[in-house]
Amino acid sequence: MEIISALTLGLIGSFHCIGMCGPIAIALPLKNQSWLERIISALLYNLGRTVTYGIMGAVFGLLGKGFQLIGIQQWVSIIMGIIMILSVIFPIIFRKYINADGFVTKWVSKLISTLRKLFSKRSYISLWVIGLMNGLLPCGLVYMALAGAIVSGNSANGAIYMVVFGLGTIPIMLSISLLGNIVSIQFRNKVRKIIPIVIIIIGILFILRGMNLGIKFVSPDMDKHQTVEMGV
Repeated sequence: MEIISALTLGLIGSFHCIGMCGPIAIALPLKNQSWLERIISALLYNLGRTVTYGIMGAVFGLLGKGFQLIGIQQWVSIIMGIIMILSVIFPIIFRKYINADGFVTKWVSKLISTLRKLFSKRSYISLWVIGLMNGLLPCGLVYMALAGAIVSGNSANGAIYMVVFGLGTIPIMLSISLLGNIVSIQFRNKVRKIIPIVIIIIGILFILRGMNLGIKFVSPDMDKHQTVEMGV
């Protein structure tokens, strides 16, 4: 269930990434001698993002392991699910008081300014570093994915969760880097309407997971799972 939710969040959420990381993806100093070089350049940038996500996932997965050891992972899963659902509801209620677009623009401009020297180069290393730094941009979608990393229960699973999430964002982000903003605003707006629904569904799955209902894949018995891991 975790891998599917991570991939789904990455694939569908990547249309949200167009607004956050799209300007960076379009501005990338890709090598342009051949299409192969352009593809390699864009892949390095996107894999750099994915590596950063993986490291973050390992850290938050370790945090989840701590919750598991003290016996509150069940409640953590429920709380994370509730937070996911509230993250969709609150912006709808308070949209008049939150200027998300201005916040995003500010951070993207700041990143490009900070990495100006890297953007002036056309090297594979610079593209890799830009991707690594891009992964640190504040992003609500990434935070939702990190919630999944915490629930995963350990560092390795947390890293895998975030890497799968990152890989899920690559098809759209790669296309933008190579072909420009190819996704129409109309289609993007339609997909953006689906993203909150996906987040709510994943949030509900996290809540069900924490309820230990004994339903395979959806709500497995965590106590039995932990017993097996301990070899009891």
